[in-house]
Amino acid sequence: MKTVYTCFCTDVIHDGHLNIIEKAKEHGRVVVGALTDEALIKYNRFPTISLEERIKLYKELDGVDEVVVQKDFMYNDVIAEIKPDYVIHGDNWKNGPESAIREHVEALLKEYGGELIDVPYTYNEKVKKIDMQLREKLAMPEYRRKRLRQLIKMTPIVKTMEAHSGLTGLIVEKTVVEHEGKLEQFDAMWISSLCDSTAKGKPDIELVDMTSRFRTIDDIMEVTTKPIIFDGDTGGLTEHFVYTVRSLERMGVSAVIIEDKKGLKKNSLFGTEVKQTQATIEEMSAKIAAGKRAQLTDDFMIIARIESLILEQGMEDALARAKAFVEAGADGIMIHSRKKDPAEILEFCDKFRAFDKTTPIVVVPSSFNTITEEELAAHGVNIVIYANQLTRSAFPAMQKTAEDILKYHRAKEVDDRLMSIKEIITLIDEI
Repeated sequence: MKTVYTCFCTDVIHDGHLNIIEKAKEHGRVVVGALTDEALIKYNRFPTISLEERIKLYKELDGVDEVVVQKDFMYNDVIAEIKPDYVIHGDNWKNGPESAIREHVEALLKEYGGELIDVPYTYNEKVKKIDMQLREKLAMPEYRRKRLRQLIKMTPIVKTMEAHSGLTGLIVEKTVVEHEGKLEQFDAMWISSLCDSTAKGKPDIELVDMTSRFRTIDDIMEVTTKPIIFDGDTGGLTEHFVYTVRSLERMGVSAVIIEDKKGLKKNSLFGTEVKQTQATIEEMSAKIAAGKRAQLTDDFMIIARIESLILEQGMEDALARAKAFVEAGADGIMIHSRKKDPAEILEFCDKFRAFDKTTPIVVVPSSFNTITEEELAAHGVNIVIYANQLTRSAFPAMQKTAEDILKYHRAKEVDDRLMSIKEIITLIDEI
C-alpha cells in the first residue's frame, strides 16, 4: 500500500485539515507529521499545547494511520526516513516565503519518484473563526508572558526588533523571508523608550510617563502575538518600579530591562559626553530584588543593563556588577557598548560565561553592527536586540518625501518610492 504524508502545525483541527486527510486517504496509508516546538517557531507559529498533546490530537483523527515527529520544517528528516509516495499539502504554500519549502520538498520527492499533491486551501467562515481564536489565544497574557523564556531554551539566539506602534508591531510580527533554504523571522519585540519618545516628538529623558508608554504596549499587543521586552530606562524610584513590574506582568509583557543609572536619564550613546550618574551596586541590587519580590509569576523576567563599558568604568566593574545583579535576582544581563569594535562586548561575554553558564546575556549591536547573530551566540549571547532600526529607516524616507513635495509642488516625483495604501492595509487583519 502506498504511503501519503502530510505535516500538521496546528493546535486546533478545522475543516481544512479534515479535507487534507480525506484527500490523502484516496491515495494510500496516511501518515501525519507533528512539527516539534523548535520547528514550529521557525515556521512562524508558536504552540499553545505541547508536542505530546498535538500528537494525541492528530492520532485521534479518523483516517490517520500513523503520527510521526517532524523535526525539520523543510521535511528533510521525514522524507529521508519514510520516503512517502505522496506528500499532500494545501496549495497556500505556493506563494510567499513558504514556497521555498514547497520547492525543496518537490526536489526531494523527485530524487526517488515521489509526487507532490496540492489541495485547494479550505477557507470559510468556520476556518476563519478558528484561525482568529487561535491568534487571540496566542496574544493572551498567560501565553505571551512566558514565551521569551521558552524561546531562550529553544533557539540559539532570540532575534528582537524594535516596535513603537501597532503598525511597526505588525511589521515585526509578519515579516518572514526565505534565505538560503530557511525561513527567517523576528522572535520578539523591543519597546524602546528612545523610539517611543521619538515617535511622540519628545526627548529620551524619561519624559514620557508610564501611562503613555503602557498605551504603546496596548496598541502593539492588540494586533500581535510575539513576546515583548520593555525598555524600563532606570526603573525610576524603587517604590515606583515595583508597580511597573506588576503592571507589565499583568499585561503579558515578558521582560523589563532596567539600567544601572540614576538621576536625569540620558541616552547611553552620549557616553561620557554628558554627565551621567551610575547607581551603586547596592542601589541597583536593591531595586532588582524589590522587583522580583513584587512579581507574581515565574514567567516574567527582570534584566539588568550594565553601563560600565559605556561610562568607561572598566571590564572588572562590569563583571562585578553582573555577578552582584544575578545574585540579587536578575533573570538576565544586558551589556552595552558604543564602540564600533565588538571586542569588549565579546570579552565581557566570555568572562561572564566563565563563572555563569546559564543566565541569559542580552546585547544591542547598534554601534558594533558588523557582528553576526551566529558570532554572538558562539560567545554565549542569548538575545540580540535591534533597538532602533525601524525608526531610523523611516525618518529619512519621510523627510525626503516631505522635501520633494515642497520642492515640486505635487506628489508625482515621490510616488515611485512609496508603498501603496492597499499593500499597507493588507498587514492589518479584519475581524
